[in-house]
Amino acid sequence: MSRFDDRVDLALADPILKLAVERTAGTSEAKRRVAVAGFEHFQAARARAAAIKDHVIANLGHYLETFEANAIASGAQVHWARTADEACEIVLTLCRAAGATSVARSKSMLGEEIGLPHALADAGIERIETDLAEHIIQLANERPSHIVWPAMHKTRDQVSALFHQHHADPHQVETIAAMAESARRHLRTRMLSADVGISGANFLIADTGQICTVTNEGNAELSIVPPRVHIVTAGIEKLVPSMPHAIHMLRMLARSATGAALTQYTSFYAGPKRAADADGPREMHIVLVDNGRSAMRANGLAEMLRCIRCGACMNHCVVFRQVGGHAYGGTYPGPMGAVLTPAIDGLSAANRDLAHACTMNGKCREVCPVDIPLPTLLRGWREKSWREGLEPAAMRHGLGLWAWAAQRPRLYRLGVRMAVTAMRLAGQGWLRSLPLARGWTRYRDLPVPQGSNFLDRYRAGER
Repeated sequence: MSRFDDRVDLALADPILKLAVERTAGTSEAKRRVAVAGFEHFQAARARAAAIKDHVIANLGHYLETFEANAIASGAQVHWARTADEACEIVLTLCRAAGATSVARSKSMLGEEIGLPHALADAGIERIETDLAEHIIQLANERPSHIVWPAMHKTRDQVSALFHQHHADPHQVETIAAMAESARRHLRTRMLSADVGISGANFLIADTGQICTVTNEGNAELSIVPPRVHIVTAGIEKLVPSMPHAIHMLRMLARSATGAALTQYTSFYAGPKRAADADGPREMHIVLVDNGRSAMRANGLAEMLRCIRCGACMNHCVVFRQVGGHAYGGTYPGPMGAVLTPAIDGLSAANRDLAHACTMNGKCREVCPVDIPLPTLLRGWREKSWREGLEPAAMRHGLGLWAWAAQRPRLYRLGVRMAVTAMRLAGQGWLRSLPLARGWTRYRDLPVPQGSNFLDRYRAGER
């Protein structure tokens, strides 16, 4: 569905979806709260993380050249892609050169962003998603609904049905452990026999040319080490100057994403296998992808390039927790997606609603480990949408009428009092329907106003 409103309606009408999303996001919110409370000087660490990213973004050319030189010195080959199509073509060319018929892929949101799964399918190359949640999504033929937990919208029963449908030797008892073992049996041989391993990178370390991957399952290691060729796809904003900077960012990432002090599997790779190494790929290729990032840096969205893809903003977003990730329509859901989707795909009538879905409560910025001013950036998209005439006529006329009334205080106060009185008369405790507000009352009841209105209380001295 191309319309945001249609996707939202579908999500709100699905009670199982809300249960699944709320369970995972709520657990993450609670774990993050405990992790941050136990991290002394968290706010100072947060400010340092933001400063590290800002420094790299301001000196991006220098750090890209430094990373390239050190990666090449370690034996890796570096490729540059301006667009998503260029990035996919580079990956496909490398796969063809390796004679690959199958690739093992570790979870990468950049891969989703550039459309790599579809490109591999169109080229006739089997794609083995090695992350358990991505495996579930692949079986369901869906897109990820979260950047850390791609299958958070799926219940245990739904996952069980998928495994029984697609696994040759599915689980016999309905437990999480048995389902995980079913996935292991299905994936392990395929992972170890893949011709090419494809991964993303959580960080690119400029002064060593290393890449860093972070997973909870160890699947990145099994995707990278056994195949003959390792291909990395990474956005150019993933750079950090040195290993100490990477360690600092990892401390922020893990606590914000999963509430852990450190993710279970954190690995660093520098080039292909050397003569003295026991194992590893014979070739390592790093594809550095721009895909709109330089434009973001130049056009007032540089702060969004701080993002370390922890998912905290969406876990705490009241809108995301009602509608889930698929309602956003793009690769990246939640507050970060509402900023990134117009930046990557262009602001259009199809995605202008993303910024308007935000309540502007500021929780996303409050929990962001690199202090991205997400509400400010979302307001920027609203303003741009207005300037470019993308707002519907009803919105323009409605705001014009409101502005006309707001400039006449007595009329405005009279209108507020009349509206409050009408709402009290229309409901007994709760309002189930309101003229011109069907979008609010279709899936929720609103409490009837109690007492006087805000303006009257303000005039009476209530602060």
